[in-house]
Amino acid sequence: MKVILLEDVKALGKKGQVVEVSDGYAKNFILKKKLGLEATGANMNDLKLQKARDEKVAQQQLDAAKEQAALLEEKSVTLSIKAGEGGKAFGSVSSKEIAAAYKEQCNMEIDKKKIQLPESIKTFGMHEVPVKLHPQVTGKLHVKVVEA
Repeated sequence: MKVILLEDVKALGKKGQVVEVSDGYAKNFILKKKLGLEATGANMNDLKLQKARDEKVAQQQLDAAKEQAALLEEKSVTLSIKAGEGGKAFGSVSSKEIAAAYKEQCNMEIDKKKIQLPESIKTFGMHEVPVKLHPQVTGKLHVKVVEA
């Protein structure tokens, strides 16, 4: 019997796949636990429509991420930190502070978890900070750190 998987089933397949299984396994496990549907013409058509809808949504998210990346690269954020002896930075700038400054200075929000700092910024000057907006899109935010 052919079934369309509604969820990932270990050692059988991923969600959305059409797989061939024995009748007993399909009736007693897959269909009973609602892990899949019988692969009838109507269900196959629904699967095609669902996949098309998912692809359209994914494309819209990718386009939105590309637009946001372009906006990020146009703008820059200025942060000030205290200076210690000899002009060295006293403290550091974290992703949380960058997100707060971006919201305040550019009137747009950015999730601090998307800001990918390998380590906190501890020097003055201009820094390029990568921001992962989508699995395929990474924008660059310019952060200027000045002496307070």
